[in-house]
Amino acid sequence: MRRRDVVVMSAATAAALIWGAASAQETRQNYPSRPIRLIVPSSAGGVHDVIARIWADRVKSSLGSIVVENRSGGGASIAINAVAQSQPDGYTFLLGSTSNLVLREGLGNRVYDAARDLVPASIFATTSTSITVNPSVPATTAQELIAHIKANPGKLSYGSGGTGAITHITVEMFKQMAGGLDIVHIPYKGMAPAMNDLLSGEIAIGFVNITAQVVALHRSGKIRILAINAPARLAAVPDIPTAAEAGVANFVSQTFFGVFAAAGTPKAALDKINEVANLVATNTMSLQYLDTLKQIGSSPSAKIVVPMELAGLAAGVVALAEQASGNGKPASDG
Repeated sequence: MRRRDVVVMSAATAAALIWGAASAQETRQNYPSRPIRLIVPSSAGGVHDVIARIWADRVKSSLGSIVVENRSGGGASIAINAVAQSQPDGYTFLLGSTSNLVLREGLGNRVYDAARDLVPASIFATTSTSITVNPSVPATTAQELIAHIKANPGKLSYGSGGTGAITHITVEMFKQMAGGLDIVHIPYKGMAPAMNDLLSGEIAIGFVNITAQVVALHRSGKIRILAINAPARLAAVPDIPTAAEAGVANFVSQTFFGVFAAAGTPKAALDKINEVANLVATNTMSLQYLDTLKQIGSSPSAKIVVPMELAGLAAGVVALAEQASGNGKPASDG
C-alpha cells in the first residue's frame, strides 16, 4: 500500500473517531440539538403515516422538530435499510410495526436482519384490523359474510397491502378459523390502492386497519365494518362488535407501532426517546393525544420491546403466512 493511501485512510479513520466522540458527547449534554428524521415505510395516508404524524406532533414539545419522511416500496426494505445504514447518531429513526419487523422477518422476505441491524427505542401504539366489506355485499354481520362466502366459493375477492402484510395474514387466519373459506387474494402495493378498489366494488372484502378515514367511510355508508379484530370494542366505533362477539372466537389481529434506530445508536438517545414516549402515554397533560389515538382505533403503549421477541408471539401467524399464496408484490403498508 502506498504511503499516501495510508495517510488518507488514517485521516479518514481519525475523522470518524472524532465525529463519533463528538456525537456521543452531544448526546449526553443536549440531545437532541437538531431535527430528528422519522422514516415511514409507507406512502402518505397509510396507517403507518397517520400514526407517525400523530406521535411526531405530540413529542415535538420535548424533542424539537420531527421530520416525517415517507419511503414506501420494497416490502418496507427501502425505509428499513435507510435507517439500518444511517449514522447511528440518534437523529434517524424508523416507524416500525408488526408487518415490517415481525411478519416480513418471519417470512424471510427481506434484505435486513431486524434483530441485528435495528435497536428499539419505544413501542407506543397498537391498532386493530377489521372485517370490512363493500356495501354491495349482502352481509351486515360476520356470520352473514361467512355464509355468503360459503355459498359462493371462489367468487369473492379480498385486497391486502401485499403478500405477507398484516391485512393478508389476517384474512388467511379468518379463512381457517371460519371453517376453510374460499376467497381470492388480490395483493396490492399498500392498502391505499386496495381501499380504492374496495370503495369502487372491484374487490368485495378488505380486513383493513382502523383509522379515522376508515371510520368516516363506514359512517358515510361507503364501506361496511362488520367487526373489529380486537380483544375489546374500540372507542372510535363502540357500536361495532369484536370478532369474538360476532361469532369468530379468539380472533384478534393487531399491529404494534414503535420507533427504532440503527444498531450502535447511543443508549442515551434511545433512553431519551423512550422517556418522552412514556411521558406522552401516561401524562394527564397528554389526554388530547391519547384521545386522538383512541379515535383512530389505536391504543397507546409505552415500553421497550426487542423486535424479535415479538416473533414468538407471531409464530402462528407466520405459519399461516407460509401456507398462503406466494403471488403478488411485497407489502409496503399493512
